[in-house]
Amino acid sequence: MDAIRKTSSTADQSLRSIWNRIADRLGLIVGDSLLVLVARLAIAAIFLMSGRTKVSGFLTVTPSTYELFRTEYSLPLITPELAAHLATYSEHLFPLLLVLGLFSRLSALALLGMTLVIQVFVYPDAWPTHLSWAGLLLLIAARGGGAVSLDRPLGIK
Repeated sequence: MDAIRKTSSTADQSLRSIWNRIADRLGLIVGDSLLVLVARLAIAAIFLMSGRTKVSGFLTVTPSTYELFRTEYSLPLITPELAAHLATYSEHLFPLLLVLGLFSRLSALALLGMTLVIQVFVYPDAWPTHLSWAGLLLLIAARGGGAVSLDRPLGIK
């Protein structure tokens, strides 16, 4: 019986050792810089695509955007017109900065703030979506833009 346990234990250790070597290699291949790059591009695409629905031409806020902020997106403390402009321009500026990897932490924190406002005041039932956005944004805020960013050569943390 002890021989069976010993063989089973040795097999478990061998499998664990193989798995740990694979995990270590994956960690080397998929480092923080690749993770942050993918996070930057993914979250930038989400916000930029949303921003593009609010404009015509380059950056002309559409009448339907103003109406949306008057009705569905009504926020406390600021006018719907101001909210429409702030949201629209933020959804263009900060994603662009994330794609470039310029002021990555600041951009991530700005979009995280926007996500929190959307969660609390606009779509409180959409927390699974907003949580996934927050996860990407928190990674960027914590790690910075990574090696493939303009932050790196400019010495911006």
